[in-house]
Order: sequence, then C-alpha cells, then structure tokens
Amino acid sequence: MPAPAGRRAASPRRTGREGRYGARVLVLLPPSETKAHGGDGPPLNLDGLSFPELTDVRRTLIRAVAALAEDVPASLDALGLSPRQSAEAARNAVLTTAGTLPALARYTGVVYDALDLASLSAADRDRATSRLAVSSALFGLVGGGDLIPGYRLSAGSRLPGLASLRSLWRPVAGPVLAAQDGLIVDLRSGAYATLADAPGAVAVRVLSEDESGARSVVSHANKHLKGRLARALVQIEPEPTGVDEVVEAATRLGLIAERRGSGAVDLISRVGAPVGAG
Repeated sequence: MPAPAGRRAASPRRTGREGRYGARVLVLLPPSETKAHGGDGPPLNLDGLSFPELTDVRRTLIRAVAALAEDVPASLDALGLSPRQSAEAARNAVLTTAGTLPALARYTGVVYDALDLASLSAADRDRATSRLAVSSALFGLVGGGDLIPGYRLSAGSRLPGLASLRSLWRPVAGPVLAAQDGLIVDLRSGAYATLADAPGAVAVRVLSEDESGARSVVSHANKHLKGRLARALVQIEPEPTGVDEVVEAATRLGLIAERRGSGAVDLISRVGAPVGAG
C-alpha cells in the first residue's frame, strides 16, 4: 500500500548522473486534478525531488501561484475554478509549509484507482517508485516516491506575468527526458505531453472495438486502461526494454495490446466487455 502519510516512500534509484532514474524503464503518468488532502510528511523540499534540473522553474511557479493565492478572485480565474472551489485555490497559499505525501499517494482518480498501488506487493511498490513518474504543471515531473503537497495548477493554466507553462517547461523538461538512458512509456494526456517532448518514447493510445471489428479512438476507457498498463509495467520482471515487452506486460495482466509500427502500442477496449478486460 502507499507509504503512510508521515513515512517517506522508497526514493527512486539514481544512476549518479543528475536527474536520471536508475531504472531502465520510465513510465510517464498524467497527474490528476483531484488530489488527496493532508499528509504529515515534512514540508516540501525542492532539493529532494527527482529531476533536479527542473528546480529553478519549480521555484518560480511555486512563488507565482503562492502570490496569486492572496487574491482569491484572480486565483480562481487563472486556475479556471468556480467560487465553490476556493478551497482548492487556497492550497496554493501553503505549498512550502503544508504536509506532504508521496506523489503516487497524492494523485487520485481513474488512472490511480486502476494502478491500485495498495494491492501491489512490497516489491512491486518499490518498483513503482523507481519506474513511475508523474507529469505536473507545477513540478514538471515528479518521481513516484517524491514528497509533494496538495496543489492546484493545470497544464492549460495561465499565470499573470509569466509565459505559458508550455513555454516554461519544454526547454528544461524536454532535455531531461531526452537524457534518459532506457525505455520511456508515455501515458500522459495530450495537454501534459505538450509540456515536454519524450523522444523515442513508446506512445500508447486506447481504441474501442465494436462488434464488427471497427475501431475508433475513445476517451471513456482511456484513463482506466492506461492505469492498468502502468500496473503491468510495475509488475513485470525483468524490466521491459522495448515495445514488445510492453505488449507482453499488458497481455500478462489480461489487457488486449498490439504493437503499432516501430514504437507504439494500442490498447483495445471491446464494446460490451468489462473495462480493463479487453
């Protein structure tokens, strides 16, 4: 299960080369708009996060959203929130003092329900912290075990006085991903994929197949199946090094997966079948 709120999750392994994961595979997850509340881990320590090359932009954005939080109407407008969601905007006012949780416990929603970290073995949970990273509008990328506070910021948010998040993140986060030594599996949503290029990554899309065999891109099963694939990639040993191993991992978990071209995978959701069962 995820590390308790006051206990640090296992930290991602490092190669000794700044900002790189030691694992041969890096699975990129989307974040969630909703996030778990609370956490009695220590306050945010930017120097303790994975991918330290991103620290300067992280610091800039934290200062910006914290300052913006002092003006509630402006904060709601910039974040695309309604007055009923003012408590969400208020979380940005205490980013540097609030309690933290490991990233994989902080993010919630369909992807993370399907990942179902709590039901994994201890060994699988350890692999999750070293293989999974989450794309974030505020932090750029965070490792699965990185301790972060609750916050509200989306990829499409515009902060007064700053360039777009895409303009801020691409020059620094893109090179971080380009420098990764091994396989990258990209499960990010479109908005977050624009924040950083992932050269050579295995692109994953979800298709619906009807009774006639016709297929179309769908959204209703997208998050669930990507969460299940993330689970499969945490469980498989040895670590996958190519597209065929990604397909194998998915198949072992009962998903229908097909290689597409030289560097992509399709997950198939069949009409009438339980979501996640193919």
